[in-house]
Amino acid sequence: MTENPKSNDIIRKTEAARKAANMPDYQESYDSFSWTDAQSLLDRLPGGHLNIAHEAIDRHLATGHGDQIAMRWIAKSGDRTDFTYAELSQLTNRFANILRENGLTKGDRVYALLGRVPELYIAALGTLKAGCVFCPLFSAFGPEPIKARMEIGGANALVTSSRLYSRKVAGIRAALPALKTVFTVDGDVADTVALDPLMDAASDQFATEKTDPEDAALLHFTSGTTGKPKGVVHVHQAVVAHNATGRMALDLKPDDIYWCTADPGWVTGTSYGIIAPLTNRCTMIVDEAEFDADRWYDILESEAVNVWYTAPTAIRMLMKAGPKAIGTHQFPKLRFMASVGEPLNPEAVKWGQTTFGQPFHDNWWQTETGGIMIANYAAMDVKPGSMGKPLPGIVAGIAEIAGSEITQIDTPMTIGELVIRPGWPSMMRGYLNEQARYDKCFKGDWYLSGDLAMRDADGYFWFVGRADDLIKSAGHLIGPFEVESALMEHPAVTEVAVIGLPDETAGQIVKAYVALKPGHAPDEALRLELLGHARKRLGPAVAPKEIAFRQNLPKTRSGKIMRRLLRARELGLPEGDISTLESDEK
Repeated sequence: MTENPKSNDIIRKTEAARKAANMPDYQESYDSFSWTDAQSLLDRLPGGHLNIAHEAIDRHLATGHGDQIAMRWIAKSGDRTDFTYAELSQLTNRFANILRENGLTKGDRVYALLGRVPELYIAALGTLKAGCVFCPLFSAFGPEPIKARMEIGGANALVTSSRLYSRKVAGIRAALPALKTVFTVDGDVADTVALDPLMDAASDQFATEKTDPEDAALLHFTSGTTGKPKGVVHVHQAVVAHNATGRMALDLKPDDIYWCTADPGWVTGTSYGIIAPLTNRCTMIVDEAEFDADRWYDILESEAVNVWYTAPTAIRMLMKAGPKAIGTHQFPKLRFMASVGEPLNPEAVKWGQTTFGQPFHDNWWQTETGGIMIANYAAMDVKPGSMGKPLPGIVAGIAEIAGSEITQIDTPMTIGELVIRPGWPSMMRGYLNEQARYDKCFKGDWYLSGDLAMRDADGYFWFVGRADDLIKSAGHLIGPFEVESALMEHPAVTEVAVIGLPDETAGQIVKAYVALKPGHAPDEALRLELLGHARKRLGPAVAPKEIAFRQNLPKTRSGKIMRRLLRARELGLPEGDISTLESDEK
């Protein structure tokens, strides 16, 4: 049990901000919302058909917006290339024709292994136009995780570069019998087909495949704690949620300049880096380069970004860079900032308010949900550290699960599993070829998220941790996020990961792994200072008993800290699937 947050921690929204938001009155919108109404805002194809690419691109041409910039691509060199909605329509038509000419038909699976280059976005939307299933792969994957994902999905085609093919795919291709064609975007190597000449020769006219709402559209992979990755299937109906949640949770408006920093190799980079902005007729910024604080501040200013969607890891890196990196940059056009990927510590939310004059708005969702489920909205007061409230159309609860029984918890700030009532459009339709695994995600009338959370008296949800991350120490239930957030308040700390370790007396004790900001030495004096800081903030029952300093914490390439990997190494347990691991220091 945790006390309610203090009211003075609330960041109050001004009346002007409320009136300007897409959803000025949350409760009124929640009570009156229906997914049927949300679907009516889209065109649909004749005969009740629905195709994501049509809703993202071609319907805007019919309303006279073909000349609007759909995508501005910023190369590593800094050069800019603009693609209008009309140009994007023609290019995706060409790619869809190429798929057809190479024997790819409705339902075939087209994978992409590319960095953030225009061809990736053209391939994604052209694949959907052709009625094929699009599956993005993160370009930093090695051969084994690529092979595993292509085997599970039965990849029929791959779009990649000559370098990535030679380094990562050529050696495993013989083990992928379903792989018919490999297209390379920058020339050809043995056993591949050069894409550029085909694009030049292909027709820019294509009749979008009349896919049904329940036809598979997207295949995303998510790692399990053990075993092979899971292939999460999403359908064309998901576009209803992508469009609506982009408008409600991210406050997207037509003509907005929008920057989602997530790579399309992850679900965020597809759902909210491609589909949501385009269906809401925004101009999306795509930056080819990796994170650089100076470059990011320059993009926010020079591109006059209105809405910025990024990740906690990136925010912490900007905090670490300090005010010097911001320099004289000004952001008068920046209207809304949001974060996703893992819970956002209160200090980062408050830093946004201090630095940009507005907070970062945290939200919660999963690869399996396909879209944002819980969020802090543009018109809503923000409680730093909270995930916010459920979107209109989403029924969320906190439940106690015992065997086959699921009991709703109504007492405020009581830990339970976060559950969602099924039926939203972007809900996964299955784990590919793993029906039993999929069935375990549902019990009674609820989808089981596997995340532990609390709900306060005002209806705000608070993340506690994954169910297997919860620490039980001397009768206390301790969520790692609470401890991590307290340590993050210390000026020397840049990142924290907390786990529970077995203890004969207490059952478990709390251990924290801490990464420091530059200029701070990881010595015994600082360790004792951090222990004291945590005891003062959390009390001796919840504060960590041990602190270890790490230069880097193990993270996935999407920025999530891998607590389970720290725990496995401490206890000598199997590490499970680490194919998404990016940074590490054993």
